[in-house]
Amino acid sequence: MNIKNILILIRKELRESLRNRWFILYSVAFAVLALAISWLALAGADQYGFAGFDSTAAGLVNLVMLIVPLMALNAGAGSFAGEKERGTLAQLLAMPVTRCEVLLGKFIGLAMALGITLAIGFGISGIVMVSEGGQGNGGGYLTLVALAWVLAAAMLSVGLLISALNAKSSTAGGIAIIVWLMLAFGSDLGLMGSAIIFRLHIWSLFNLAISNPLEVFKMATLYSSHASLHVLGPAGRYAMNKYGSGLWLIFLTVLGVWVVVPLGLTWWTLQHAEVP
Repeated sequence: MNIKNILILIRKELRESLRNRWFILYSVAFAVLALAISWLALAGADQYGFAGFDSTAAGLVNLVMLIVPLMALNAGAGSFAGEKERGTLAQLLAMPVTRCEVLLGKFIGLAMALGITLAIGFGISGIVMVSEGGQGNGGGYLTLVALAWVLAAAMLSVGLLISALNAKSSTAGGIAIIVWLMLAFGSDLGLMGSAIIFRLHIWSLFNLAISNPLEVFKMATLYSSHASLHVLGPAGRYAMNKYGSGLWLIFLTVLGVWVVVPLGLTWWTLQHAEVP
């Protein structure tokens, strides 16, 4: 594996991502909505007497769960499929680079681009809080940023797998949106519906919850802010009582699996696929 090749590919992906109009649109939308949530938190201070990182982070959790997975899935889904359509992937693989180097270059470059987007959005929100004298758990806010980036990396990995399995970017993009809808609606609403319809045991409900990376992100964020997981209902109470301090390891392991496994499957797919 040639590190120089990977660095060149990282710069290429980062440059192309930052020029992509859809990526720019998602980035602007995230920054604007993060700023709006900050102002709403400040407005709540005048009426209810609280403002700061804690109240802002609570609002940003839902924003991250809505926009970040969609942005990361689309970024990944358009990667290999888009290059296949343009014929540039075959040209790239004809050069003295391995498919593993191409995959790592794409993943790291796109992950860095997503990180820049999150840093801008969260940074603007944090600056507004500090400038207006907001108080609260700044460490918890930074943990939220880190968890959001890990979630983005996981969804990017899934997007790359979708892209590697499809020859057309439109097909890959459509599948990415379907996956996003399944994960988004399979979070709170899906868990409640499944619990009622199938009368799930509490441990089954918790296992179903941690199979969804969006739900894991939310639980990890609540746990990092020292909020009680009891707000998540019976599954949250079960998790607190059974695992206690070991929950952090469970959350990070699940998110790590969502990064590594799809990425490994993408590598396997590229190794066994014929690029037109």
